[in-house]
Amino acid sequence: MGNFVKHFNELTPEFYSAAGGKGAMLARMFQGVYPVPEGFVILPSAFNEQGLDNSAWQEIEAYLKDIIKNSGGSAFFAVRSSGLSEDSALASFAGEFETVLNVEADKVRDAIHTVFKSTESERVKVYSSVHGFEERHKIAVVVQLMVPSELSGVLFTADPITGSHTSMAGNYVHGLGEQLVSGEANANPFRLMRPKGKYDGPKEFKQYAEELFRYANNLENDYNGPQDIEWALAKDKLYILQSRPVTSLRTINYDSYEINESLDGDFLWTNNNVGEAIPDVMTPFTWSLIRELDIECQRITGYYLWSGNICGRVYTNVSMLLSIMPQFGLSLNWGKQLIGDVFGNIPNDIEVPLYPFEKVALIKELIQRGKKNVKRIKEAQKNKQYYLDFTQRWCNEVLKQIDDFNSRQQLLDLWLNEIRPYVSKLWNAWLGGASSTTLVTLRKRLIKMVGEEEANRLLSNVRGDHGLESLGPLMGIMEITKGELSREDYMAQYGHRSPHEFEMSIPYPIEDKEYLDKQITEYKKSGVDVEELLQKQQEQFRQAKERFDLRYPAKRKWLEKNLSKIRLTAQDRESLRSEFVKTFRVIRCFMLKLGELTQIDNVFFLYCFEVPDLLRGDDSMLRHLVVRQQNYDLYKTLPVMPQFIRGRFDPFMWAREEDRRIDYFGPRTKRLPCDENPQVIKGFPGAAGKIEGNVRLLESFAETESFLPGEILVTSTTNVGWTPLFPKAAAIITDIGAPLSHAAIVARELGIPAVVGCGTATSRLKTGDRVIVDGGQGLIEILSRK
Repeated sequence: MGNFVKHFNELTPEFYSAAGGKGAMLARMFQGVYPVPEGFVILPSAFNEQGLDNSAWQEIEAYLKDIIKNSGGSAFFAVRSSGLSEDSALASFAGEFETVLNVEADKVRDAIHTVFKSTESERVKVYSSVHGFEERHKIAVVVQLMVPSELSGVLFTADPITGSHTSMAGNYVHGLGEQLVSGEANANPFRLMRPKGKYDGPKEFKQYAEELFRYANNLENDYNGPQDIEWALAKDKLYILQSRPVTSLRTINYDSYEINESLDGDFLWTNNNVGEAIPDVMTPFTWSLIRELDIECQRITGYYLWSGNICGRVYTNVSMLLSIMPQFGLSLNWGKQLIGDVFGNIPNDIEVPLYPFEKVALIKELIQRGKKNVKRIKEAQKNKQYYLDFTQRWCNEVLKQIDDFNSRQQLLDLWLNEIRPYVSKLWNAWLGGASSTTLVTLRKRLIKMVGEEEANRLLSNVRGDHGLESLGPLMGIMEITKGELSREDYMAQYGHRSPHEFEMSIPYPIEDKEYLDKQITEYKKSGVDVEELLQKQQEQFRQAKERFDLRYPAKRKWLEKNLSKIRLTAQDRESLRSEFVKTFRVIRCFMLKLGELTQIDNVFFLYCFEVPDLLRGDDSMLRHLVVRQQNYDLYKTLPVMPQFIRGRFDPFMWAREEDRRIDYFGPRTKRLPCDENPQVIKGFPGAAGKIEGNVRLLESFAETESFLPGEILVTSTTNVGWTPLFPKAAAIITDIGAPLSHAAIVARELGIPAVVGCGTATSRLKTGDRVIVDGGQGLIEILSRK
């Protein structure tokens, strides 16, 4: 109608921010065919310092007449606030502003004034100050048809305390809902059990429970998270009066980069595998780009393989993955074994909470997404050679354009039309074009046939005759010392490989003029002959293969065929990952150029989805960069976090505990048994071999200069950037890792004994401790303490 007032049916997205949290949500639900009582929103532009503008009142009168007419000639109204900060993801102002109920049409203007003036109340000022809202509130006002409630209630779609999604918890009172909010009447509690909404509560509401469950489930899905829903029942009709996020379960504040996705529910998380690839605290830019890529190949809603985020650290929600298994008649134990090689074995003492999927909806989603994934994988496999051959050239061309461009429009076009699409395609080629499924399957089969230690020997020659990209940084340094490779060619091939290669705010080796000299010096000082290590490993592989042929002569060709297949797959996977990382270095250069053009120093505290907006001239996000960086810096002060996390996890409280565990956090943490023998540490067999030696504990790759040849490396995690150090190590021990993790694969290629995924090694071992490492059995025996 006008610019001051919008009916729920007229409120379009450009007015959402002006309508406030409540007004926007009511309009969206009304338009989404939820049973929301008719109403309208009075926008902040309708008010001056004294109150309501006269011209706005004329619009309001017209709406009131229409609603009264639609209601049969008589109606009462509810007049509520919709502050621009109200019911946001940051805080809920519910109850802080005034609400006026059962208002007759001729009293509506007075009620609007009462609500408007409540922004100046003392309680609002105090609440605002506590939650960081220092400015005076701009306010919209909602006028809505009053429902003569026979029952009024609330429903939480997840437990607001534990975050559990196993049921929805609600309660109700007879009459108006104000009695429930104020506590004037005793509430009747009830539960709706997932996945089908089975009702547990008073009989009088049972016949309406199914309908409420359906609306609640849809609201949670439509608005991306647990909801706090107000509802009412009048004349056998169910109404939705409001829905807002459950603030205690909100996992991210995008403005400030306060992020902890463990708060959303009772799930089991692990940093095995993904924490090895991305060991750093992620900046907002890095995390948001990986999250976008993750969503592109997502198998089920809410499952993020690469971008689960707990205070900047990457975690995977394995509960979501394992919850699929029982829906298809598969046991949880079978599922745990299936993912064990990738995420590590989940100890039997750790309970895996399951998400209550609705089977039919899950199957539909899996089929729908599965079709897209099959298409993506086929396309990736078809084009993978193109990306292996062309990516270096693409990087060189784009880097030149970044260097030459000097306008925002040029960078915007480059980002939207070249960089962002290419990164997505290469991501799909890497993850879809070279799956590790065959390796997992073959390894499990070989373990049954010859045992885990011998199976690891048989799988130790994946580089074959063509080499393995993750060994490249090490082999390249050896070739430089022999005069077989120039420094320039080394940097062109391996200058993007780094312990921090997925975190784009950290410079890559190619940007460090001293990096290569340090690596060459360390390699020469070590006195290690890498070729001799490789030859020794190949001999161990040959002997293991001979033993297999003697034991299973009929399986000789089968083994060779499968080993050949996994070699090609592993080589492709490693090579595609290397090419993909090159694009991250290009993006780093792009962001630095963006910072230069816009005079922004902390560009990596932008989210990647903000980049186009900034280049188009919208700089509204810049005011948030300082607080985002402060939270990022705060996350970096945390110690290495647990290998497994169950439920809602506060890392700052955990870090203050003197007896904290780094292998597991959860409701039974202190009752879970540690290793029975305090002199023995258990992990996963990474690479066969048994050796005795002295420990060197390294907190990070930056400490590697202190590492002496022949010491046993103990660290939280390693990745391809650590490879040049490996030949100096007599053995390798990590907290994070699994049989198919980087440390295990590279150690097997070099014939270095390794035990990975120990969980507690860095807390139980210190530099100078004497230990025996049995890589074949996954055991470390502590002989003496320094």
